[in-house]
Amino acid sequence: MMVAKQANVAVIPMCSNIAPEDNFTYLTQQLDAIRVERPTLVCLPEAWLAFCANGSDTFNVAKSSDLWIDKIAKLCKEKGIWLSAGTIPIQATSRKYYAASCLFNDQGQLVAQYNKIHLFDADVSDKSKRYRESDFTEAGSQVVVVDSPFGRLGLSVCYDMRFAGLYQVQREQQANILLVPSAFTTVTGKAHWLPLLQARAIETQCFVIAAAQVGLHQNGRETYGHSVIISPWGEVLDDSMLSLQPIQRQLDFTELYDIRHTMPVFKHNRFKSNMI
Repeated sequence: MMVAKQANVAVIPMCSNIAPEDNFTYLTQQLDAIRVERPTLVCLPEAWLAFCANGSDTFNVAKSSDLWIDKIAKLCKEKGIWLSAGTIPIQATSRKYYAASCLFNDQGQLVAQYNKIHLFDADVSDKSKRYRESDFTEAGSQVVVVDSPFGRLGLSVCYDMRFAGLYQVQREQQANILLVPSAFTTVTGKAHWLPLLQARAIETQCFVIAAAQVGLHQNGRETYGHSVIISPWGEVLDDSMLSLQPIQRQLDFTELYDIRHTMPVFKHNRFKSNMI
């Protein structure tokens, strides 16, 4: 396992539309505004590549996922960045896709893929009213924690954050940064976004990086924003609020190691998982 001392991370909020070409162009433009000090981890929101109006349109994008993965890989190599590419729809069956969180390294290699486990089937008092992610999305089943120059990265997506057990397993697998790309609704965001993310950070004693969609989208959805970087103590270190301006920070792992040493909750936990 790599033991990180510092990590240069950047988070790019997005107000993605339905066209992958437009969103990819926007990403390349935003990367020019980021300070790249090798290694740098750039984090994107859920559905950054295509925030479609319905699952059928997203499934059509999934059919060309190989093309987009190749383009993203080349971009990472060109820019010299590691990229947590939010979610990309990848075809899973003849009618469903995975909401796949893909991690690329600075050589353009796809080093990890996490398929969203918890699907958002809920009724919300916003314009959309009814969300049924499972109609077109195939649920994943594998917990993914991967080595990187930034330490051990735990991959998850949006609605996953409501399920603390997932992050306890990631902590057991020695995660020290939790990645949570999201497209939270404004209604649930106002109520639960920060409390949930801070709770995940505090209970696992991990940094949390949550890149978020923000604003009114072409598909009619409205998302909460507030891309954040949170410390292992639960402190919000950076918050983009409703801005599309990227946020960037050098994480100091001395704090993480000190917190885990002085309050060793992982050693005290008497309900460890059997999912490893």
